[in-house]
Amino acid sequence: MLWFGIVYLLFSNIGNWGDRYRSHQKHDSRSLKTGLDILNERDARGEVSREEYGQMKSDMSGK
Repeated sequence: MLWFGIVYLLFSNIGNWGDRYRSHQKHDSRSLKTGLDILNERDARGEVSREEYGQMKSDMSGK
């Protein structure tokens, strides 16, 4: 009975570790957007004009 309890706890913890790992992957991938990615999305949605887009892009590149 004791061995059954140990095996049960071991496998239940492995499942929890897998869930935590997958949830961290989901949240980490969202935070990897660069400023240029966000600017391109705003341009695609039509939130910025071509002139504003060009100016912001040159400001980001440091030129």
